[in-house]
Amino acid sequence: MTNNQQPAHQQLNELISDIRFAMFTTVNSQGVLTSRPMTVQKDPDDEKENAQAATHLWFFMSRTSETVAEFSLSPSVNVSFADTGDDIYVSVSGHARLVEDMALKQRLWSKMNEAWFPQGVTDPDLALVRVEIEQAEFWNVKESKLVQLFKIAKAAFSDEPPTLGTHGRLTP
Repeated sequence: MTNNQQPAHQQLNELISDIRFAMFTTVNSQGVLTSRPMTVQKDPDDEKENAQAATHLWFFMSRTSETVAEFSLSPSVNVSFADTGDDIYVSVSGHARLVEDMALKQRLWSKMNEAWFPQGVTDPDLALVRVEIEQAEFWNVKESKLVQLFKIAKAAFSDEPPTLGTHGRLTP
């Protein structure tokens, strides 16, 4: 639960809005968790309607990839974000599914995606993946690095762990 009056989905959106890359985790056929880096696709329409921006995430993937095969068998996934410069860490749990919508693919498409899909938005291997967010957990350390070091050093000489930033759970 959040510890302020801001709606959970808006808080989640603010935490991850500037983080372009995430680790996308699936469960393989042997039950082993497998993670790989993915680029989050930003939907301009979602950003205009901030209220829905963090109820789901978008990704482009190869239709023939292990990632797609794995979440097709077991749709529960995790997407984790880290911004070490601002000390923001977010773990999102949800369900992944393929979406067949050419207009949406075109809206999400950027030139950068051509590095992976040189045939462009009409590439038959291009899969649009939507992750419906069920829950998110975050850690947001707002103290400066110097204050963090001081609190950690102080905790090393006491029986109390350091209290750094905010930790919470969000259910959009």
